[in-house]
Amino acid sequence: MAGVTALVVAVLHWLWSQGVKWAVGYGWLARPTRGERPVFGNPVEAFLATQRGSAESLGEWAFYAAVILIVLALVRYFPYHYFYKTHRLLAVVYLVLVYHAVVLTDFGYWTAPVGVAMALLLAYGTWAAAVVLVRRVGVTRQVRGKIASIQYYPGVRTLETAIDVPKGWPGHKPGQFAFVTSNLSEGAHPYTIASGWNEKTPRITFITKELGDHTSRLRAELEVGQDMKIEGPYGCFTFDDACPRQIWIGGGIGITPFVAHMKHIAIQRAAGQAGLPEKQIDLFHSTADYDEDAIRNLTADAEAAGVRLHVLVDSRDGRLTGDGIRADVPDWREASIWFCGPAGFGEALRKDFAAKGFDVKRCFHQELFAMR
Repeated sequence: MAGVTALVVAVLHWLWSQGVKWAVGYGWLARPTRGERPVFGNPVEAFLATQRGSAESLGEWAFYAAVILIVLALVRYFPYHYFYKTHRLLAVVYLVLVYHAVVLTDFGYWTAPVGVAMALLLAYGTWAAAVVLVRRVGVTRQVRGKIASIQYYPGVRTLETAIDVPKGWPGHKPGQFAFVTSNLSEGAHPYTIASGWNEKTPRITFITKELGDHTSRLRAELEVGQDMKIEGPYGCFTFDDACPRQIWIGGGIGITPFVAHMKHIAIQRAAGQAGLPEKQIDLFHSTADYDEDAIRNLTADAEAAGVRLHVLVDSRDGRLTGDGIRADVPDWREASIWFCGPAGFGEALRKDFAAKGFDVKRCFHQELFAMR
């Protein structure tokens, strides 16, 4: 969202600056009369004045580059491993635009509050760009691990990978995600963590569905004992609320955060932790694919966590609807809803429940798991 906002503002700025030139060219405005060049008493101001031509030219080309790079970032068909490399170039573009802004900003502004604020923002942005260029983003949150086990579920075209992280991982909450690197040329990919956290057995599990070129190759590329780099945890889809009842909805591979939370609840139960808030939980798993082993594991996780499971296969049961959920959970008005899955499916359910008077702003939580 920040990138799109920056793109819109940059386009408006470019149109504003070019609009005057176009208007003069078409004869709609008279060319402004240039007076005598001012004499600068401040050597810094004098130097910046000599850079105006370069700043204008470089700034325009940097704008064109930024537009192309941001558009590429938004085009999902642009391969991720290319996006991973080209997106870093935005840091270079940003530094050119910093030069553009510093030179062309009225020198008197720098001593005013707006100038001080802009200077701080430019300095922070410059530092962030440098961190990106030297590849130090998230380095303090990175740990090394080794693949402990791999299991493939052909019916749902899904790979379950367990990674041992002997030291450094700070722990995570169910529903959070991490960036995982198995191939340096491919870069880091974000995956929801599909396991609870136990310090005695420090292991993290990821469940990945074959949805693209990278995930389709993982089964052939990964092997037990392979080194992995994990960065995280990130995210706030963590099931924290005060509602006595929760409704979980996992569409397809969106079941992953719910698997993690069920495993977390099971770990707490096995440890006999007292004082845990008891919640009534219904989990709806809607899927187009079916694998008996995967569903058997999901059922076992639900039983261990005391979660009521509803599995709906599209070809057999039809599409999951708000009416179906409300029929299975009569006291749905007292619940919070946690959804992870296709964005369109989630928005449809949100609108459906809103139409029935459900407080979706406060009680409908949707995982917006999209990096681009």
